[in-house]
Amino acid sequence: MSAWGFLFLGGLLEIAGITCLKLSNGFKRPVPTVLMFIEMGLSLYLLSHVFGVIPVGTAYAVWTGIGAAGIAIVGMLYFKESKDWPRLVCIGLIILGVVGLKLAG
Repeated sequence: MSAWGFLFLGGLLEIAGITCLKLSNGFKRPVPTVLMFIEMGLSLYLLSHVFGVIPVGTAYAVWTGIGAAGIAIVGMLYFKESKDWPRLVCIGLIILGVVGLKLAG
């Protein structure tokens, strides 16, 4: 798998980890809490391995962009968060920025 693939997978694990953080109810539920630590640890591990290929600023921006846009979408779909148009436009801009960094990198 390429560095970009590892970075994308790390972003997906960040989404999963933050979802489990929400489900942990303030670390009161053990299964989502443990899953969150595993997923976030793996996400950071993957992020750390792309720095030799992708510049750190680009890698971190893409990783956080995937996580931010992804968890916002998860929040709208599963946690009944707002789906108003300004929010959707901003999520679209994050995704556009991630794609732009990939194309520029």
